[in-house]
Amino acid sequence: MINKNSFNSKIWIPPVAVFFLGIIGVQGQEIKKDTLKEKEIDEVVVVAYGKAKRNSYTGSVSTISSDKINNRPVTNITKALEGQVPGLQAVSASGQPGSVASVRIRGIGSVSASSDPLYVVDGLPFDGNINTISPNDIESMSVLKDASASALYGSRGANGVIIITTKSGKKGESKINFNISQGFSSRAVKDYAQVNTDQYFELYWEAMRNGYVANNIAPQQAAQMATDGLVNALGINPYGASFAKPVGTDGKLLAGAKALWNDNWADVLQRVASRNQVDLDFSGGNEKSNYYFSLGYLDDKGIAIESGFKKYSTRLKLNSEVKKWLNVGANLSFTNSVQLAPASSDSSSENIINVGRIIPSFYPYYERNTDGSYKLDAGGNYIYDFGKYRPTSALQNQNLAATLPLDKNENREDNFSGKGFAEFTFLPELKFKTSFSVDLVNYNGHYYTNSLLGQGTEIGGSVTKTNSRTLSYTTSNILTYDKKFGQHHVNLLAGQEFYHYEYQTISGNRSQFSLPYYYEPDAAALFGGFTGNSDQLGLLSFLGKAEYDYQNKYFISGSVRSDASSRFSQDNRWGTFWSVGGSWKASSENFIKDLNIFNQLTLRASYGGQGNDKLKTYYAYQSLYRFYNNLGEAGTVASSLPTPNLKWETNLNLNIGLEFAILNNRIKGNVEYFKRESQDLLFEMPLAPSLGFTGFQANIGTMQNTGFEFSLFTTPVKTDDFQWNVDVNLSTLNNKITKLPQPSIISGTKLLTVGGSVYDFYLPTWVGVDPTNGKPLWKTITTDANGQTVEGTTSEYAKAAREIQGSALPKLMGGLTTSLNYKNFDLSALLTFRLGGKILDTDYTSIMSNGNLAGRAWSAEMVNRWTPENTNTDVPILSTTTNNWTSTSSRFLYSATYARLKNVSIGYTLPSNYFEKLGLKNFRVYVQGENLLTFYKHKGMDPEQSLDGTTYYRYPAMRTITFGLQATL
Repeated sequence: MINKNSFNSKIWIPPVAVFFLGIIGVQGQEIKKDTLKEKEIDEVVVVAYGKAKRNSYTGSVSTISSDKINNRPVTNITKALEGQVPGLQAVSASGQPGSVASVRIRGIGSVSASSDPLYVVDGLPFDGNINTISPNDIESMSVLKDASASALYGSRGANGVIIITTKSGKKGESKINFNISQGFSSRAVKDYAQVNTDQYFELYWEAMRNGYVANNIAPQQAAQMATDGLVNALGINPYGASFAKPVGTDGKLLAGAKALWNDNWADVLQRVASRNQVDLDFSGGNEKSNYYFSLGYLDDKGIAIESGFKKYSTRLKLNSEVKKWLNVGANLSFTNSVQLAPASSDSSSENIINVGRIIPSFYPYYERNTDGSYKLDAGGNYIYDFGKYRPTSALQNQNLAATLPLDKNENREDNFSGKGFAEFTFLPELKFKTSFSVDLVNYNGHYYTNSLLGQGTEIGGSVTKTNSRTLSYTTSNILTYDKKFGQHHVNLLAGQEFYHYEYQTISGNRSQFSLPYYYEPDAAALFGGFTGNSDQLGLLSFLGKAEYDYQNKYFISGSVRSDASSRFSQDNRWGTFWSVGGSWKASSENFIKDLNIFNQLTLRASYGGQGNDKLKTYYAYQSLYRFYNNLGEAGTVASSLPTPNLKWETNLNLNIGLEFAILNNRIKGNVEYFKRESQDLLFEMPLAPSLGFTGFQANIGTMQNTGFEFSLFTTPVKTDDFQWNVDVNLSTLNNKITKLPQPSIISGTKLLTVGGSVYDFYLPTWVGVDPTNGKPLWKTITTDANGQTVEGTTSEYAKAAREIQGSALPKLMGGLTTSLNYKNFDLSALLTFRLGGKILDTDYTSIMSNGNLAGRAWSAEMVNRWTPENTNTDVPILSTTTNNWTSTSSRFLYSATYARLKNVSIGYTLPSNYFEKLGLKNFRVYVQGENLLTFYKHKGMDPEQSLDGTTYYRYPAMRTITFGLQATL
C-alpha cells in the first residue's frame, strides 16, 4: 500500500428481417438428418478466475471466437470489437496506425473518473499497451458485463471486464501455422468537398467587395478595389501574367482566364499506404505438457506521410503437469514497437491532416514560374514552396511535404508481460492456485524539428526527448472447492490479491543545432528545460465467491470483494463490493420439454455493486504543490486543494436475461435488460479562477445507464456442401443523471443537469440567415418586465442563449454478421451501425469562414452563400469583416447515425489432395477489406468520432484491402 500525505432507418431494417428469413430458411430447406449436427449449446466460457458453462452461468458474458479476430487487418484488437458484442461501444477516434479504440461497456460509468474496462489476459489483469497483443495469438475474448460476472475483480472491473485468452498447444502432433498478408490502405471517407480555384477567386472577390461596402464605401468603388486588391490579398495569381487582375468589377473571372496549376495538398501529404504482416507459431503437447510459441511482424504504413506503426512480437506459453498434484505454467511475451506519429489529432498548424485540408489548391507545393512551369534548382530538382507570400491563415512559411521527412515524430515502446502460476491439488475437489503477473512498459518519445527548412530554421531546430517507465505487478492466491453431492453441486472460491503500480517519466528539450541531420539533444547548444515526476498506486484485495446448483437446473451465486486503494485517505480507503445472481434452466423442466420447441431456455438475473477509484490523480485527497523558479530562488505554490472526505464511486448493476435456442439450435438468441446506477460520482467541481484553483475533486451525485441487448444467431441453410450463418446484435442505451449537488454544471460544450445525459450538448441555437441582409442569426432568450420569457434572434454571437441540443450518445447500436461456406469457399461480412446521437463537427468550421481568413480553403457549401438573389440559404453573406458565424452552435451539430461495412473476407482452401504431398495440413488464400463502405449523410466527416461527440482534426479511418495466405504444417 502507498500512503503518501442521417443515415435513414433503412440501414437497420435488414437485421430485423434476418430473423424471419432464418425461420423461412430453416423450415423451407430440405436437409438430410444425418448432416444436421447440433451445435454445442452448453459451451464453456472463460469468466472471472475460471471457466463456466454458458447455460448455467448466472452472469452476463459475450464471447468472441478467434475466427472473428485473427485475420482482421487491425493493429490493435480493440478496433476489432465494434459490432461484435451487444452493449459494447468501441469507437476508433483516430485512424493513426497503433492507436487504441475507446471502449465502453453498457454506457458511461463515470463523469471524470475512467470508464475504461479492465483487460485480463490469461486470468490476470493486464497493464501493458493493448496493441502489443497480436490478434493471431488470441484464442477467444470474453466480455463480462454485469456485477455477477465482473464483481470478483472489484474496483478494477467497475466498468466491465474483457478477458483475453491466448492460444495454447493441443495434445497430439505438433503444428506449425504460417500467415502472411499484404494490404493497401487509403481514406475510408473522402474529405470535405471544396470550391475550385475559379470559384474561390470569384467568392473572395465578393467577400472583399462586401467588406468595403460594410465600411461605407460605395458599391462601384468597392468592386474596383476588390478587383485591384484580390491578387495582393491572396498573395498569388495562378492565372499568369496575362491576367494580372483575373476577376473583373462584375465579380466574374475574365474570359480566357484559366488556372495554370491545381495542387491538391492532400495528394502530397497523404498516400496509398502499404500494410505487411507475417505471423508464425509452433504448438503441440502430450498427456502432461503443452507449448505455444509465436513470432509476429507488422509494418502498417499510415495514409499520412511519415506516419505508421511497426511491431515485432513474440510469445511463449508453457503448461506442464509436474506431479499429479502440481500443475505449473508460464506465459511470456515481448513486443518492440515504433510508431511514427506526426501531429494529426489537434488544432495545431502542423496537423498533417488539417494542413492538407485548409490550404487551397491554387497555392502550389512546388515553386512555379509565372507561366505555370516548375522552378528547378541547380540539380534539376523541384523546389518546395513554403509560401512566404501566403496569408497567415493559409499557413505561411510552411510545407510539411518538405519538412516532415527531415523531422522526427517517433514513439518507441518495449512491452514485456510475464505470467506464471502453480496450481496445487490437495483433493480432487480442493485446489490452490498462486499466480504472479508483471507488466513492464518502457517508452521513449523523440520529437525533432529540423534546422534546414520550415519554421524550425528560426530557432536552429529543436528536439524533445521523453522517457517513461511503467511497472505493475499482481500477485494472486486463489483457493477453490468444487464438489457434487448427488443432485447438488457446490463451487466455492476464496482469495487474496495485491496490485502495485508505479510510473516514472523524465523529459527535456534543447534547440540551436550547429549542424544539420543531427537530431540527438547532445548536438543542440541551447538548453530549454527538464522535467520529471513519478506516481505510485497500491491495491490490496480479499475476495470470495459461492455457487450452488440443484439438478443442474437451479443456480444461485454470490460474491464479495474488499479493496483498499491508496488513492483515498485512510478513513475512506476500504470499499466492499458484492453481487448475487441466479438462473433457471427452464428447458430442463419436463413441462418445457413436452412443448418440443426449445433446445435451451434459461432465465437469469443478477444484482451487485462495484467501486471505481480511477481518478486522474493518484493523490486527490492530499494538498498538492507546484514548484517554480522565482528569480533564482525555489518557490512553492499550492496547485490543488485537499479532499480527505473523497470516497469510492459505486456502480450498482441489475441484469435480467433470457437465453433460448430452437429448431435444433439453428436459431439461438439472448435478450437482456440492464440498469447500471453510478453513485457518489467522482468529478472535478469547477471553481472561480480568482480563488487560485480551477476546481477540486468531489463526489457529486448519481447517474444511471439503462438499456436492452438482443443477440440472434441463425443458420438458415445447412447441407453437406453449403452452410449460411447470420448473426445480429442490437443494444439500446439511455444515460441519465439523477442527482447533482447543484441544478446544473457546465463542462465545455456539455451541460450536466438532472434528467439529462452526461454528454448533452449545451450550445447556442442557430436560427439561420437573415434574408434581408445575410447576417447570421442565433436564438436569444430574455425575460421581460413581467417576468415572462421572450425568445428572439440576434446577429451578435455573444448575446446568443445556450440550450440543450441533444446527446452525443446513440440510442441504438449493433452489428450484422453473415458467413457462407460452400465446399472450399468461405465468405464473411460484418456491418456495424449506430442510430441516434449527435456530433459537433468543429473540423468543418475550419473551411467555413465568411471571408475573414484570407487564403483559407472553402467548403463547396460556400457557393450557396447569401446574396441579394439568393436569400433563402443557411450560409451568411461573405465579407472580410468577422461575423463569428462559425462559432460553436447547433449549426454544426449533425446526426451521428451511420452504418459501415466494417469487414468483408473471401477465402478458398485448397483441396487436401493438392497439398498433402507437400506435407501441408491446410492451405488457404484470402482477400479481405476493412472499412469498405460508409453510409452517412454529412459528407466529408468520418462519423466514427470520439465518445463525447466532438471532432478534433483527427486522423481519418483507413480503408484497407488485404491479400493473404495461411498454411498449416
